[in-house]
Amino acid sequence: MDTIETIIEYYRMQGRAGLLPALQAAQARERWLSREQVTQIAQGLGVPLAEAYGVVKFYSMLYTEPVGRQCIRVCDDVVCGLAGAETVLAELESRLGIRRGETTPDGRVTLEAVPCLGGCHRAPVALVDDVLYDSIRADDLPKWQSGQRQRGRPPRAAQRGPHLLREINVRGLHKYQTAKDAGRYEALIKALAMPREQIIADLKAAGLVGRGGAAFPTGVKWEGAAKEIQARAVPAGEATGYIICTADESETGTFKDRILMERDPHRLIEAMIIAAHAVAANRGIIYVRGEYPLAFTRLSDAVEDARANQLLGINILNSGLEFDIEMRAGAGAYVCGEETALMESIEGRRGEPRVKPPFPTTHGLFGKPTVINNVETLANVPGIVLNGPRWYRQWGTERSPGTRLVCLSGSVRKPGLYEISMGLPLRSLIFNLGGGMARGRTLQAALVGGAAGAFLTPQQMDVPMDFQSLTAAGATFGSGAVMVFDDSVALWSVMRGITKFFAHESCGKCFPCQLGTQRQMEIVARAASGQGRSGDHDALIALGQTMRDASLCGLGQTAASALLSALDKKLVQAP
Repeated sequence: MDTIETIIEYYRMQGRAGLLPALQAAQARERWLSREQVTQIAQGLGVPLAEAYGVVKFYSMLYTEPVGRQCIRVCDDVVCGLAGAETVLAELESRLGIRRGETTPDGRVTLEAVPCLGGCHRAPVALVDDVLYDSIRADDLPKWQSGQRQRGRPPRAAQRGPHLLREINVRGLHKYQTAKDAGRYEALIKALAMPREQIIADLKAAGLVGRGGAAFPTGVKWEGAAKEIQARAVPAGEATGYIICTADESETGTFKDRILMERDPHRLIEAMIIAAHAVAANRGIIYVRGEYPLAFTRLSDAVEDARANQLLGINILNSGLEFDIEMRAGAGAYVCGEETALMESIEGRRGEPRVKPPFPTTHGLFGKPTVINNVETLANVPGIVLNGPRWYRQWGTERSPGTRLVCLSGSVRKPGLYEISMGLPLRSLIFNLGGGMARGRTLQAALVGGAAGAFLTPQQMDVPMDFQSLTAAGATFGSGAVMVFDDSVALWSVMRGITKFFAHESCGKCFPCQLGTQRQMEIVARAASGQGRSGDHDALIALGQTMRDASLCGLGQTAASALLSALDKKLVQAP
């Protein structure tokens, strides 16, 4: 086990940028961070102690008080809540003799209630140390305490799709040889023989846009970074630019990126190498959500395998390309899904959004031109490079080409990950692919786009699932989450969970979000308990509009989106 001294020595050259991984490595020794440890690390890396503590306190997965030798994190977010997470938590509290957020007197177990763990299709779920357990019950406690791994897991969390999910259920696809046999890195070989400009032109012709929520054209983003890198003179040995994969999937109801990372990591690595060649960047970082330990391990192993096979490093496949990837783990902060907050986190600061402009393509990580794409966006790149734009456009619509991964959960018979052709009607997704409601139940509403999305009513089920049609219907594709609620669900309870989530995850940098999410949560909690007051409806509308118009980043700007849509469509009513 590393000592504090060896940890500091390992990260010393990175300075402040090594702060978060150093803290994580130190915590791994004793499961929490003492004042002495934080002080040593701060001094060793040249970071003021107050700023180091600011980082420690920012992340929910860093602890400054002793925790149990085992940590049980039960998801109590929207879908898991509907599936009985609250009952499981209450029973665990009774059996352990503690409340959530506490540790047993013998120091054995810490129990926590946490936001979405990316297992909505098998709700309720719990992360016990580094193992994700699904369909949990309090009776599973002895199994967890004995360290027994989960068995008998359903074989198809993801349904086979036409493109991204075509081989997703191939056993061992995360291993290098199996991935290579399945065609991984063929697109890279082709790309290395192509002019950089042609790769970007193909992405633009294909019409690929970001799959993280903003839907910004990928080729345009790459083109901007490429021009900036070419315009700068960079001394040998320094970073020319960065390719960052945002693998910090934290949106409520979303689990698509986790499945891609765990089952098909080499596709992602291949895409990042292609991006590096296209824009002339020589450094890469994959920032994986802290709650996804298996994804982090699978990607780390895949990076090592790629490096061992001359796919990363100097002179990749004798092409002259130099590019390598560093793995980074998040530590529990939803806001780090925002690109500038993620860069702040990598640089060793609190993960708070930056004011834009400048934009990452010109002044990104460490001031260098930076391309930031999420997992699903990058996963589309090898197919486009290998087969061309026309191949990609065989799916979808003229203005929304390609396929889209959709995370279907909630009150449907067959929840799971589906790859659809853009433009598929929402009705077909829910009632054909998802199997519809349970016997005797009817559809009440569907929340499209995650907690930051909007509700669609039964009368809107024929809306095509593409960017333009959803926008016209007052919704957004967002993260690709579709949570379905039948007539048995109390939507005020759903809204209480969503507003609690945003109040907890607000970074506090800007007052409209910091204060607005708190007041919104308080009003919704009153309404959900039947204690609403006169004027609550108008107050919620005013709060939502203020956060939308005045917040610094997308968290605050969309924190009221679901609530405002529910009020507008009278799915919930406040006094």
